[in-house]
Amino acid sequence: MESAGGRARILSRGTVMTRDGVDALRAQLFAEAQRHGLAQADKVLVIADGALWIWNLTGDRFAQAHQRLDYYHASQHLWAVTQALHPEDEAAARAWIKPLLKKLKAGRAAALLNDLRTLAKRLRKKKRQAVETELSYLENHRERMDYAAARRAGEPQGSGAMESTCRQYQCRFKRPVQFWSYVGDEGLMCLESFWRNDRWHLLFPQILHGDPRKN
Repeated sequence: MESAGGRARILSRGTVMTRDGVDALRAQLFAEAQRHGLAQADKVLVIADGALWIWNLTGDRFAQAHQRLDYYHASQHLWAVTQALHPEDEAAARAWIKPLLKKLKAGRAAALLNDLRTLAKRLRKKKRQAVETELSYLENHRERMDYAAARRAGEPQGSGAMESTCRQYQCRFKRPVQFWSYVGDEGLMCLESFWRNDRWHLLFPQILHGDPRKN
């Protein structure tokens, strides 16, 4: 569904959170996805940064899902190369990275990676190491950088909605002079997730009408 401005809108949203580690998060995430129709979905898309544990979790519980690396994270690794090559010349840095970002947006991952390989061969020591480090990262995600296809399909290219939600959770639990016990923190996370997922009435059955967030 699109907004009046033509921007895609999220029709169904669910959030999970825990301090009990990846295994607990995996179980919560899979259960929440099932509640939102995972079993009936024609296509499943997972968008995330490059953290290995996320892709491992995806392979374990969402094996058929299409995977996409968040565009912002991919571009950050190109900027890391740029800063290594032009640490004190912002104009030169922007001029150098512009065609690479254009290839990234166009989904030309093979051409982009080839440019970086060619560049690395011409460099020495620290600069070469910097390029090879970022090249290795992007090589590992080359099949996840289909941003042109995402635009054509009207799909998100980045994980902005998720990042925003994580930030909201952090603001709730990391305020100044707030200190939580492990049990207390986990309990409050549970309450916050029930509230965000509009399941407050499961904890308080007397709230059956209206928006529970206003009661």
